[in-house]
Amino acid sequence: MIERAGEFYQQMRTRRTVRDFADRSIPMQVIEHAIATAGTAPSGANKQPWHFAVTADPQVKAQLRHAAEREEREFYARRATKEWLDALAPLGTDANKPFLETAPVLIGVFMQKSSTDEDGQRYKNYYPMESVGIACGLLIASLHLAGLATLTHTPSPMGFMNEIFARPPNEKPYLLLVVGYPAENCRLPDIERKSSKQILSTVP
Repeated sequence: MIERAGEFYQQMRTRRTVRDFADRSIPMQVIEHAIATAGTAPSGANKQPWHFAVTADPQVKAQLRHAAEREEREFYARRATKEWLDALAPLGTDANKPFLETAPVLIGVFMQKSSTDEDGQRYKNYYPMESVGIACGLLIASLHLAGLATLTHTPSPMGFMNEIFARPPNEKPYLLLVVGYPAENCRLPDIERKSSKQILSTVP
């Protein structure tokens, strides 16, 4: 048990978010397995309030990039505070998001605040934000273990995702997950993670 936990940590500690992707295609079955893994996540009252919309279509990816960059330009020019921009500065991000077209696959993750049963009756989902967050963690871990890199992209607002992915209004965009192989010249920010001592405490 201890050995398996340690091995999993050693695998996951190599995971890094990248923004430079190769245009190399990936097997769709890998994506399907990863999403099936995400679907095993625990959820409030077992309502499973998530949907994963996948595209590898160049036209769809171009639409998503155009819409996302429109919101990002507003963010960097008007919405973000100076403190927020200063926090982002070491990462080198800006309003340009070429990875939305370069990466082979984009996954739109949607949160369902309510759902409809087989009889057409609408019911409430419980703890949907927390449930979808857990599912996304499993999805990212699964893709990493398959040898793929990811980027969690969250332009705000993300309402354009409903239209482009053709999802109903009861589903709220949660994030846009960019998936693929890192580019050969991919560069990463020189950042560190908090140590175990900083994030762990025990109560006698």
